[in-house]
Amino acid sequence: MTAPPITAADIRCAYATIAPYVRRTPVIEVDGSDFGIATSRLLLKLELFQHAGSFKPRGAFTSLLTRKIPSTGVVAASGGNHGAAVAFAAMKLKIPAKIFVPSIASPAKIKQITDYGAQLVIAGECYADALAASEAWVAQSGALPIHAFDQCETMLGQGTLGLELEEQAADLTTLMVAVGGGGLIAGLAAWYDGRIKIVAVEPTRAPTLTRALAAGRPVDAEAGGIAAESLAPRRIGALVFPVIRRYIDRTVLVTDEAIEDAQRRLWSALRIVAEPGGAAALAALTSRQYLPAANERVGVLVCGGNTAVVDFKSRH
Repeated sequence: MTAPPITAADIRCAYATIAPYVRRTPVIEVDGSDFGIATSRLLLKLELFQHAGSFKPRGAFTSLLTRKIPSTGVVAASGGNHGAAVAFAAMKLKIPAKIFVPSIASPAKIKQITDYGAQLVIAGECYADALAASEAWVAQSGALPIHAFDQCETMLGQGTLGLELEEQAADLTTLMVAVGGGGLIAGLAAWYDGRIKIVAVEPTRAPTLTRALAAGRPVDAEAGGIAAESLAPRRIGALVFPVIRRYIDRTVLVTDEAIEDAQRRLWSALRIVAEPGGAAALAALTSRQYLPAANERVGVLVCGGNTAVVDFKSRH
């Protein structure tokens, strides 16, 4: 098996570069019974409190601080969170940015992008459409593309979350991680290098990694559901897939209803408003699609909070 394209040493170097620009987000330990989970202790990494409302600024700042930026600036395609992160990083570093998003992007995320001063373009109905439009703009303008997941700098930046989490919770044995394009879970897998169990969680209506693992390579998958704006690229990244497959051999699938229930539980127990993609990892536990063993020390990554204020009772 070939070595991954990034190492823990690379991630540590990236962290030193971006540390002045990102938040060290908190960890909270809760009783599993607060969420109806049969485990006495559960640890939540609250990355939704990161700048721009998700883990994505880690990768964005890594790209912008380690690559040569042309005068035309940078361009990104995004379901919303990556675009907001690139727009935020570009604003802080005074770099021009143009962000392409699909029509399914939430109004909250669109507002974030424009509030940060980036130029916004709505292109197509799904992430793949926005990506194609951004690639056409790159060819026309010479702007530097900042990929949402399938890029070494993105993986490096997202891997810094693992470095930080290990410093905060060295006794973790298992980490639940939601998967979209795969940049986050690949970065985490590269950091931990098999030292803990990383559980990949996907929506049943956007099973990109599930399909890729079954085929042995990235393939097109469905791209729908409640978390489509953050967890539904058409396929897993070609660069990140070998890293993921090296450490992760299966996924846990969760329904839209389970994700909504996890959102409600986060609000009820902690008054945390997570977006659907941000609550998906917890949904694997609350829906009992993943049952921890008695000796597992489980962590859950709450990875995003970019959603409008929701009255959870009104849904039922």
